[in-house]
Amino acid sequence: MTGGRALNTKKSRLPSAGAYVILGIITLPIILMYLWLLINSFTSQMKHGVIPTGFTLENWKFLWSNVVVNGTEMPSIWTATLNSLLFAGALTVLELVVGIMAGYALSRLNFPGRQGLLKTTMLLHAFPSVALLIAVFYILNFLGLFDSLWGVILVKTALQIPMTAWIIKGFFDDVSWDVEWAGLIDGCTRFKVWHTIVIPLVKPGIAAVSIFSFLAGWSEFLLLYTFILSDENITLASYLQKLMSNPNVINYGVLSAVSIFYMIPVLIFFIFTQKSLMQVSATGGKGV
Repeated sequence: MTGGRALNTKKSRLPSAGAYVILGIITLPIILMYLWLLINSFTSQMKHGVIPTGFTLENWKFLWSNVVVNGTEMPSIWTATLNSLLFAGALTVLELVVGIMAGYALSRLNFPGRQGLLKTTMLLHAFPSVALLIAVFYILNFLGLFDSLWGVILVKTALQIPMTAWIIKGFFDDVSWDVEWAGLIDGCTRFKVWHTIVIPLVKPGIAAVSIFSFLAGWSEFLLLYTFILSDENITLASYLQKLMSNPNVINYGVLSAVSIFYMIPVLIFFIFTQKSLMQVSATGGKGV
């Protein structure tokens, strides 16, 4: 009996072991790529492209002095970092405020055009940013927001809100009407019920959308590269592009170090929010 149980246990572990092997093979190139970046950022030269020849901190000089590329001094990395944090943080706040209210309205209120709006929400999100660049340029220029971080923040927020509202709507759909009715019967206003009862029940969805919004803002490049020209408004994504502006004289050591620096805030953010991210449920189509 004991031998039979041991055999069954081994058989049950085989599929799991196979899955881990497959996942390991798939992720190995990615792991090696990041490992190469890390090693290259601390070496003076990579022999044959893979063998480090010496340890140096020269590639990390951008942390305490400005980098010079093609005879031109780059802006401070800390200016770019603060701008990136401002852009991602403001985008997250605006997207949450508007998206939560829009998602609640789509989930609970029955207004004219609701069905059509629900059906076209995903279509609005499907428009690529590059197809709207000319129209966005005219709008930002007319409003005096060209070469302004806040102008690009408003544009990015508008492009992200349809998806955010759709996701949040799915979480509101999972909250029973009985919960709201109980609060209304007890004398609470509709706003108080929404704020004190419903919102706490959809915190996992809000946390998940916050993570996705921050990452979308942190990794944004096209809109910032197109509509931000001055160095005082530069972000880390544009900073990396400037390091690669001339493909013939790229300093891959510095590029690797800045790339690692660019990933650190995202890694820290993910470490503190991964529990909330794991609670995301694939809802959104319910209650249409």
